[in-house]
Amino acid sequence: MKQTILIAIFLLNLVMQLHAQSEDSIRTNLPIQPKTQTDSINLKKNHYIIPYFSNPIRENDILSFGSKHEKYTTYRSPNEKKTFFNSSYSKFLIPTALISYGIIAQENKSLLNLDHSTNNEVGEHVSKHVPYDDYTQYAPTIAIYALDWTGIKAKHNFRDRTLIVASTYLVMGASVQTMKSSFGVERPDGSNFHSFPSGHTATAFVGAHILFKEYKDVSPWIGIGGYTVATATGIMRVFNKKHWVSDVVAGAGIGIISAEIGYILLPVWHNILGVKENHKSLVIAPVISTESAGLGLAYTF
Repeated sequence: MKQTILIAIFLLNLVMQLHAQSEDSIRTNLPIQPKTQTDSINLKKNHYIIPYFSNPIRENDILSFGSKHEKYTTYRSPNEKKTFFNSSYSKFLIPTALISYGIIAQENKSLLNLDHSTNNEVGEHVSKHVPYDDYTQYAPTIAIYALDWTGIKAKHNFRDRTLIVASTYLVMGASVQTMKSSFGVERPDGSNFHSFPSGHTATAFVGAHILFKEYKDVSPWIGIGGYTVATATGIMRVFNKKHWVSDVVAGAGIGIISAEIGYILLPVWHNILGVKENHKSLVIAPVISTESAGLGLAYTF
């Protein structure tokens, strides 16, 4: 178990160091001034000062968009002081605390008593199995794609969201299975020794956190809805005597931190796949012949 804890601490530290390599910055618009002889900036043909665009191609401090080149500036607000809570580390604070709680609970008597007392209370008041947790664990992830049909636009396109989800599930699945085998905690119902951490809860919080990050600029309530479903999934796992409270808490942390790693890995996938520009197009055209008629569809992403 000590080896697993050391490995977990090492991986968390590595991810935080990789993510902290890029400083937080604020990108703002520069006003376009009329061209005069006294201007300190000489705007040549096809050169503009424009707002910041997401996912640009960086070439020696010049952004390339087709045949035009646009210059930009990046600077930190003079009134903003960098603290722990607005730094790149802050997003790892909550999931690290949740995972730490779950690990400490395996040895701490007070937290172990909380696990067992909660299980006893559940046994006294809940006698019926709740069969929905096997389905609700996937609901937030399904919503990541289903919202496209409602016309709500996500932060990333379909391709990038799929890369993020795939990376996140790989990290989450490997982490959960490794910890289950290493800790060997017996389930409350005694069915096996793969209780810690909760894979259902981790899966649900993976989808919930990606849902929050993709749609938080549209409405925070979308993410809140995802977190609610994920929390309900964890509660059902406790009610069904499949997990202890500490299993569920750690599972939530693993899901959240796996999603953050998935976003960190997105540029890596872009480099591997050679993704440079984002051109999406949907073409629907009628197809008519002497024998049939229909519609042709072509989608590029």
